[in-house]
Amino acid sequence: MQASQPIGVFDSGVGGLSILRALRAELPQEHFVYFADSGHAPYGERDTAQVLARARAITTELLERHDIKALVIACNTATAVAIHLIRAEHPGLPIIGVEPALKPAAALTRTRRVGVMATRGTLESAKFAALLDSLCGLAIFILQPCDGLADAIERQETNKIIALCDHYTMGMGQFGSKEGQVDTLVLGCTHYPFAADLLQARVGPSVRLVDTGEPVARHTRQLLLTRQVPLRGAAAPPGTEGGATGHLTLVSSGPPEALREAVRRWLDLDLPVRQSD
Repeated sequence: MQASQPIGVFDSGVGGLSILRALRAELPQEHFVYFADSGHAPYGERDTAQVLARARAITTELLERHDIKALVIACNTATAVAIHLIRAEHPGLPIIGVEPALKPAAALTRTRRVGVMATRGTLESAKFAALLDSLCGLAIFILQPCDGLADAIERQETNKIIALCDHYTMGMGQFGSKEGQVDTLVLGCTHYPFAADLLQARVGPSVRLVDTGEPVARHTRQLLLTRQVPLRGAAAPPGTEGGATGHLTLVSSGPPEALREAVRRWLDLDLPVRQSD
């Protein structure tokens, strides 16, 4: 394994760019390959077999065509459905998943009421049920499946995003800092941070929004160091000069321009997108 090998990151579409943004801030010298499976999105509304098949196919493509040295599954649904099998099939590959940030939210809440916005696939998974059980008694979690929201963000359908944010936040009850109100909101899909401003406006300034980008990035760095994966720039601390900034390769199974525009908007980069077969 070489330090110059990239880290692979994939999601059902552009939502995983919220994780990639945090990864590039945490590991600025590393090369990354980002795979947007937009041709098969949204995962949260597909059955388990379909999500598992796509996760396996993408992992194989990232290994065979891009020679990745680690993999970040930047999708809550794909993590819940596929990560255990992918790890079993590729035991030598460091694999990092994401999950809704219930643990940090439980530590932050003062009213002990936490809203959780996520896809139906995530909320109905065994992995999520186990996470919820592990936090029993720490807080009351109000679970809100958000059908269509990830897809609307993917397609940048502004009016639909606004309508769905209105609908789903109202469905969780009252927000605020008083007893009986929800004071912490978990963004349990990697797409949702890109609607954070809209959501914050609806729940009020006192409510904390919690996503997984920075915790996943920190965990990725620590896992790579623990597994002795060679890193560019000698694993220099974030924000320091430890080598040249790593490059980013973009791949999509859907229309390339959708990913390119999302990267322009959210990462402030203008890069070509390769079409996956």
